[in-house]
Amino acid sequence: MPRSCNPALPVAFVPVPRLLAIALGGVLGSLARYAVVLGVGDDDPAQWPWDTLAVNLVGALLIGIIATSSAVAAGPPWVRPFAITGVLGGFTTFSAFAVETGSLLDAGQVVLAVAYVVITMTAGLLAVRLGVAIGRPR
Repeated sequence: MPRSCNPALPVAFVPVPRLLAIALGGVLGSLARYAVVLGVGDDDPAQWPWDTLAVNLVGALLIGIIATSSAVAAGPPWVRPFAITGVLGGFTTFSAFAVETGSLLDAGQVVLAVAYVVITMTAGLLAVRLGVAIGRPR
């Protein structure tokens, strides 16, 4: 294993093709995320953040499908990191979820903020489970 400046920290290298797959996937996912924002078009911090909820739930469903898909497992080794870490990592967004929840609270929309957190977390977990059920080999 290559040596690092700090001998207590081993250096791990990821093969460049995998990094390129993740980077390309991240670009595609981020562009898709921005397309959703443009399509929804509402950026009022005191209103329900439909765009973030939609991308996070769709992303959770797709991650469940891809993570358990036998087609993905049988494919080239770069496909899973491209799709999950790259595309869906760029598409979904926890940071926007956190900021939007804070914005709802700042705007005095406490009930909306709590509902947003509960719905996002519950529906996200259910979406992953549904995706696993869909993607699981039969």
